[in-house]
Amino acid sequence: MVRHIILWNIKEEIADGERVRVKENMKRELEALRGKIEGLLEMEVVTCPLPSCNADVMLKSAFADAQALAAYIVHPEHKRVGRDFVRPFVCNRMCMDYED
Repeated sequence: MVRHIILWNIKEEIADGERVRVKENMKRELEALRGKIEGLLEMEVVTCPLPSCNADVMLKSAFADAQALAAYIVHPEHKRVGRDFVRPFVCNRMCMDYED
């Protein structure tokens, strides 16, 4: 199994009320990818980190294998979510992929 972890920060210029909406939309749209992309086994988006954290949103996902992760990256639905609900609102991204 391949794990795919992403951490994002929301752009600072986005006001508090809008930040909540942005995070809710990210969670809804990313988690809706389950069942749409072959080999995507798990998808969870965390939007309420503890105050000790320096990230605003975490995506935690699992794939059947590295080929499934590669197919997810280029899948049209994944690209749509990134284009419309993630990239316009984030200022950075950290990624870790690993096998377990």
